[in-house]
Amino acid sequence: MATSATVNGGVSYWCSDIGLAEPVPGAPAGSRAALDGPAEVDVAVVGGGFTGLWTAYYLKQADPALRIAVLEQKFCGYGASGRNGGWLYNGFAGRSVFARRYGRPRALAMQQAMNASVDEVLAVCAAEGIDADQVKGGVLEVARTPAQLARLDAFVAEEHAYGQPEVLRLSAAEASARIAVAGALGGSWTPHGAALHPAKLVRGLAAAVERLGVRIHEGTTVTAIHPARGAAPARAVTARGTVSARYVLRCTEGFTARLPGERRSWLPMNSSMIVTAPLPDSFWESVGWTDRQTLGDFAHAYMYAQRTADGRIALGGRGVPYRFGSRTDHDGDTAARTVEQLTGILTRFFPAARGVTIERAWSGVLGVPRDWCSTVALDPGSGLGWAGGYVGSGVTTTNLAARTLRDLVLGAPTELTALPWVGHAVRKWEPEPLRWLGVHGMYAAYHFADRQERSGRATTSPVARVADLVAGRH
Repeated sequence: MATSATVNGGVSYWCSDIGLAEPVPGAPAGSRAALDGPAEVDVAVVGGGFTGLWTAYYLKQADPALRIAVLEQKFCGYGASGRNGGWLYNGFAGRSVFARRYGRPRALAMQQAMNASVDEVLAVCAAEGIDADQVKGGVLEVARTPAQLARLDAFVAEEHAYGQPEVLRLSAAEASARIAVAGALGGSWTPHGAALHPAKLVRGLAAAVERLGVRIHEGTTVTAIHPARGAAPARAVTARGTVSARYVLRCTEGFTARLPGERRSWLPMNSSMIVTAPLPDSFWESVGWTDRQTLGDFAHAYMYAQRTADGRIALGGRGVPYRFGSRTDHDGDTAARTVEQLTGILTRFFPAARGVTIERAWSGVLGVPRDWCSTVALDPGSGLGWAGGYVGSGVTTTNLAARTLRDLVLGAPTELTALPWVGHAVRKWEPEPLRWLGVHGMYAAYHFADRQERSGRATTSPVARVADLVAGRH
């Protein structure tokens, strides 16, 4: 249960676990030097999360002569990269939309690229000596109501149709043999997934980037991005000086709305997490969670969880989904009712965890495009590029996005630049208050539908289907 001992915010458990946290007022943000004046580089990367760091890593590997600077407002991993659930898996936003708009073969190619990206991240960790507590145990998702079970069956059938016969449909007994979730009626499992410690991955990746010769400037907030005009290059403007570059790459995900002209581009959707105190061996023996596979479900307002390397459960889901005016939280502060909701999920799934101490709760924002499709783009004329809108699947997708940005910057067509998310156009979100009303109404509908289904409704609630249509998710 949550108690007064629960630490709320402080960026995340992951960051605090390795000594990364928001500094005291008046202290410099981050351990790396801030920008100290105007600069000229070949590529300026705005954002020191996974997208920005991976992009710098692959660009510098491909062309060591490139002058690259990463500009980060706080410290590397301050945003979603240091606050997520640590799911390195092959899901991505927009597959069905890409299939309809660009053809099924291109959507299949995107899925295959995502499958490979899971192993690519693990391979880089091995090559660079990055210990992020990574274990490739796969992804287990369970159904706990008849309606969820129907969605599970549809999901497995769709995965098979997209060339993934390795996705298994599990009976209740088979699912419980992997993780004994109370009330599980069935499950699915895919090998394309790993659990990891996201802040450790950020730390190791940033160190690898610096070893290659990339400059990372923390405590450097970019306030505007300007395209190239005539002979003038593209520019990233900061209070500490303007960085001029042949390319300026926006890798800001859920914080994109803070930039001028981007308020309605990607909605900063809120996601929240809790982490328990280390659990005793008797608990793990009772639930059988031995392989550190990640765990999710088929609720409309779904949950996600992992067993950490030090024997905790880190569990997340939607709390307050969106703040008016595309605002973001203050260093991960989380509403008390959200902590209660997540604790309730934990104890419904694992009654043996009732009464366990919740050591920390935190929140963060992820980027959501209006059609829920991730995008990567580069305009050679303006010198501006971007990647993001991962809708909660960014731990793996950032890697694929970065390698795609690398190929776009280098200018040679590749299999990656032919993927359907490259240059994908998305309309902007509605202005306020429609944006706030729509998102809150959507998640109210999803929670209502989940309550209906937990109370015995055997089929997917029509309320959820309407919410899907309004949201544009399918």
